[in-house]
Amino acid sequence: MQIRVRSGGHDYEGLSYVSQVPFVILDLFNLCEISVDVEKKSAWVQAGSTIGQLYYKIAEKSGTLGFPAGLCPTVGVGGHFSGGGYGTLLRKYGLAADNIIDARMVDVNGRILDRSSMGEDLFWAIRGGGGASFGVILAWKIQLVAVPEKVTVFTIDRTLEQDAINIVHRWQYVAHKFDKNLFIRIYLGRVKSSQDGGRTIRALFNSLFLGSVETLLPLMKESFPELGLQREDCTEMRWIESILYFSGFPTESRDVLLNRTQPNVRHFKAKSDYVQKPISTNGLKGMWKLLLGEEAEDASMILSPYGGRMDEISEYTIPFPHRAGNLYKIHYLVNWDEEEASQRYINWIRRLYNYMAPYVSKFPRTAYINYRDLDIGVNNKGNTSYAQASIWGRKYFKNNFDRLVQVKIKVDPANFFRNEQSIPPFLSCWNNNGKWIHRETKCFSLFNMYSNKLFVD
Repeated sequence: MQIRVRSGGHDYEGLSYVSQVPFVILDLFNLCEISVDVEKKSAWVQAGSTIGQLYYKIAEKSGTLGFPAGLCPTVGVGGHFSGGGYGTLLRKYGLAADNIIDARMVDVNGRILDRSSMGEDLFWAIRGGGGASFGVILAWKIQLVAVPEKVTVFTIDRTLEQDAINIVHRWQYVAHKFDKNLFIRIYLGRVKSSQDGGRTIRALFNSLFLGSVETLLPLMKESFPELGLQREDCTEMRWIESILYFSGFPTESRDVLLNRTQPNVRHFKAKSDYVQKPISTNGLKGMWKLLLGEEAEDASMILSPYGGRMDEISEYTIPFPHRAGNLYKIHYLVNWDEEEASQRYINWIRRLYNYMAPYVSKFPRTAYINYRDLDIGVNNKGNTSYAQASIWGRKYFKNNFDRLVQVKIKVDPANFFRNEQSIPPFLSCWNNNGKWIHRETKCFSLFNMYSNKLFVD
């Protein structure tokens, strides 16, 4: 029986709690202790904790410390951190996984390991390579980061009638070059036009600045005057209040961060892309056309800028490879209520994804593992081939996929921890009795890209 490990249960394709084969759920719900050390600017957080709980505990101890993780407070840290994890501090401090300094996990042999005992290869793999392929993450030790006592937020909306297409087009050229303290994402969706009541596209420019309004305004006037930011558009608040602001909660309702469940859960399908060259205005117009379609009533595209710290970290530092060269990431999402209509909406988002192919990364067309998408490839129900897993693996991890496979061979050669998109051990094979043959038997050849030697097993 396969084991599915659930911390928060936010896997986009449900791989942490459903399967087409017999399986057991290992639910980490009760592993939710968080210990914050303000003096050392670090914290131990158990894998069943949510991001909201972590933020709440940090804010209890300090008003000038934060952590660069996501914006949805009900996401469990076990999976979020192991896939990378990002939020509004992305351009200043990188990913959640970039700020992990230790971990506790259980391996396939039942041993509880920390960074020292697991070794640097396995520690590298679980910070962005997806922990469920290698064992069960029990807890993370994270490095907290400095935030000012007051930050500035704003949300400005522009519709097609208000020149949204040209402002979005310009954003592509400047957002990745902003001061590291400035993060401006765009939320694209369909709304009713205020002019004629018909359909139009609205672009929400949603921003966090790690500083005061007085510092932000001249920065915006110099680097992005097209948005027309005014002082009255801005609000200063504490960093913890900005978490609530971006999550859509009243900033005074801090206790909502302790809730483990979302108030409304709907059917949805999501995908992701990385953009390395600005999309032309004609390309944007094609996006608008699809977003104005019948199935796009509750669809959105979220454009998150890169640059800053993300340009400074090598794509090989951890398995997450999407660094320098990416202008921004796209998160596609469509929601619906009627289960019988599912295929219609899934087909729509696939059409949008196909339309975007000329405008996004190529060879491979990359994706973000925390926005899990089984459309890009899956493993067999039993053991899978390296070639088959490479189809989806290189999209998530690029060349880091090969190193993840090598780590898997070392720590879980029989592929005990597996799912539809888990890292396979390249040299696993089976004899006539259905028993696993150790990798030293003569099954395969593997070219080791790191030592440039050919190993024949």
